[in-house]
Amino acid sequence: MKPVTILMADDDPLDQLLTREAFEEAKALNPLYFVENGLELMRYLRRESPYEDKERYPTPGIVLLDLNMPKKDGRECLREIRSDPELQHLPVVVMTTSSREEEVFQSYDLGANSYITKPVDFEKLVAQIQAFNTYWCSIVELPDD
Repeated sequence: MKPVTILMADDDPLDQLLTREAFEEAKALNPLYFVENGLELMRYLRRESPYEDKERYPTPGIVLLDLNMPKKDGRECLREIRSDPELQHLPVVVMTTSSREEEVFQSYDLGANSYITKPVDFEKLVAQIQAFNTYWCSIVELPDD
């Protein structure tokens, strides 16, 4: 598997911690970065302050996107990413607690590449991360930076 930089936008510190631990438990070698809201996500992706330094904040190959965040929610971010010629190719995987059918449909309508419902159980989260990692980092061809 090739290491792919993953940027996760999620405002919940516990979800961030559990995701980091699940990546470690799954032995996923991907560099994993976090932003806490949609405003920070878009600043990161557009290399706006304080995210100008590419070494400190590498270009992500995949975005994991929570839908319900403060300042700018995931739906707004997805709309902006898909309408920006510089970002529109970036794979965005919605990873959220909601499994409501309208959320799933809306996410795909806005251009999500996948929709994953976060499991509550840690072992299920690890299995989910393993499957995610295998698919997105081993099977799928991703665009280069």
